[in-house]
Amino acid sequence: MRLSKTHVPTLKEAPAEAEIPSHILMVRGGYLRKVAAGVYSFLPLGWRVIQKISRIIREEMTRAGAQEVFLPAVIPGELWQESGRWDVYGEQLLRFKDRKGADFVIGPTHEEAIVDLVRGDVRSYRQLPLNLFQIQTKFRDELRARAGLMRGREFIMKDAYSFHATDEDAQREYQFMYDTYTRIFNRCGLAFRAVEADTGAIGGSLSHEFQVLAETGEDALLACDSCGYAANVEQAKARPPAAAAPSAAALEKVATPGKRTVEEVTAFLGLRPENLVKTLLHLADGKPVAVLVRGDHNLNEIKLKRELGARDLVLASDESVEDATGAPVGFAGPVGLGTPIYCDLEVCAMPSCVCGANVADAHYKNVVCKRDFQPTVCGDFRDAAVGDACPRCESGHLVGYRGIEVGQVFFLGTKYSVPMKCNFLDADGKEKPMIMGCYGIGVTRVAAAAIEQNHDKDGIVWPVAIAPYEAALLSLQVGDPQVTEVAERLYAELGKAGIEVLYDERDERPGVKFKDADLIGLPYRIAVGKKGVAEGVVELKARRSPEVHKVKIEEVVRVVREKVVAERAGGGA
Repeated sequence: MRLSKTHVPTLKEAPAEAEIPSHILMVRGGYLRKVAAGVYSFLPLGWRVIQKISRIIREEMTRAGAQEVFLPAVIPGELWQESGRWDVYGEQLLRFKDRKGADFVIGPTHEEAIVDLVRGDVRSYRQLPLNLFQIQTKFRDELRARAGLMRGREFIMKDAYSFHATDEDAQREYQFMYDTYTRIFNRCGLAFRAVEADTGAIGGSLSHEFQVLAETGEDALLACDSCGYAANVEQAKARPPAAAAPSAAALEKVATPGKRTVEEVTAFLGLRPENLVKTLLHLADGKPVAVLVRGDHNLNEIKLKRELGARDLVLASDESVEDATGAPVGFAGPVGLGTPIYCDLEVCAMPSCVCGANVADAHYKNVVCKRDFQPTVCGDFRDAAVGDACPRCESGHLVGYRGIEVGQVFFLGTKYSVPMKCNFLDADGKEKPMIMGCYGIGVTRVAAAAIEQNHDKDGIVWPVAIAPYEAALLSLQVGDPQVTEVAERLYAELGKAGIEVLYDERDERPGVKFKDADLIGLPYRIAVGKKGVAEGVVELKARRSPEVHKVKIEEVVRVVREKVVAERAGGGA
C-alpha cells in the first residue's frame, strides 16, 4: 500500500486524556480516533491490526472444532430477566425500551442469547458437545472509561460457549480451550501468563485469565518462583500457616486513648503490625458480619463474598459499626461480639494477638482464638502477597507481576442452563440441564496490550503476526529517478514475495519519514537513498533493534522474506 494513498494521519502530540502508551501511540500513529468517552473509530492501520488478531483467533478456534455464528447486539431484556442477571449485572448494562415499550439491552456478553439459540435447536445428547463462537462488538457502560482501548465502553470481543452432556466432557473442553488460547496468544507474539481468577459477573466455578505481562497492567498477579502456580491477586492463595501453641497469658484490657489505626495502636503499644488483628465490619445483603485479618494483611472482599454467598457486600458505615460493637470505629474486636465472625487462617493460627475491646479508647492484649472468642468460620479471607509461601509446592514463594487481561475461560456448569431451561434428553430419555463453558478474548484489548508490551520512546514495536504491515519501504529522495526506480521495483518484488509493505513515497524530508516509520512501528524498515543506490545497497533495520544493516539491492527481498517467514512461524515477536 502506498502511504500517500492511505489515511494515516500521524500527530506530533497526543490528546490530553491519553495517559498510557497504547492510547498515546495509537492516536499519534493514526490508528484510531475518539468518538465519545470509551468509544473509538478505527482508521485503516488500526483496523488491519484488528483483522489480523481476528484471523488468528478464527483459525485457532476453527482448528479446535468451534463453529462461528453471529448473534444480535441488541438482546431482549426478558432473556436477562430469565437468567436472573437483569437485577444483578449493575449499571454497566445499557438498557433501553423500543417504541412498543419492550425492554432491550446492548449485549455486554452473550450467555443469554446463545442459551436461547441452543435450547431451541438441541434436544438430544447425540447433538452434544457443541462449541459456538462469534467476534462481535460489545458495550459496557463503564463509569469511568479510560486508557483508550484498555477500558473502553464499546469493544470487540471473541466469545465462545460450549454445551455438554457431562461434567467430564465440559472439563475436557475447558482444558482444550485453555490450550487453544495458549496457541492464540503465542501466535500473536505476546509474553503472557495464564492465572487462576475469580469468575465475577459471568459466574461459574472455575476460571483462568490470560494476562499479558506489562508494567502498565491494571491487574496484580502472583506466581510461584518454583512451580507453575499463578493467580490474579483477587484469587491467589498462600500456603496455610502451621498453628502455633496458644498463649497461656490471661486476657488483658489496656487503655489506648485516641489510637484507632494499625499504625497508631502498634506504635503506642510497641508492637509489630503482624501482632495486631483488625476487626472489619461489613454488611452482607444488609446483615452485619465481622471479618478478622492480621494488621499487616489486606482483606480480600471477593473471597469473603464467595464464602458468604452474598449478592451484595459493603463496608459498614460508622453508625453500623457502633450499633454492632458499642464502640466507635477503630476499637472493634471479636471478644463478646454478637455478630458472625469470619476469621482468616493466619489469625486462627496466631498464639495470641491484640485487638479492639469494643469500648472507646481500649484494646485487648493476649487474645486467643477459640479461647476468648469463637469464630464462625476459619478460612482464607486475605490478599496473598509477594513473599508468601506457595500453596502448591513446598519450596516456592510468590513473586509479583503486573498484567493486562486479554482473555478468560470459565467453567459455567449449569448457571444459565437451569434457570433458562436449556435441557437435553440423555441416553435413558431423562431430561437434564446442559453443562456449559464460556471463553472470551478481548480483540481490541489484545491490540492495546501488545503495544503496552512492545514500544519504546519513538513509537510502537509491533510483533510481526499482528502488525498492520510487515515492512515499511521508504523512498528518501522522491525526485531522484534512480532512487524512485529502485524503490518502485522493490515495492513490486516485496509484494510478489508475499510481504505486506507500506510504501512511503510521499514528498517529505527523510527525517519525517523515519519518525513516522518508528511511530507506526512496522517490524522492518527498508530505506532507499541516493548514496546507497549509488553503492548498490539499501538500509535494512528491524524496528526492535538499533542496528542498521546495508544489504545489496538484489538481496534485500530474500533477506526480509526469510526474516518475516521465520517470525510468522515463531509467534511474531
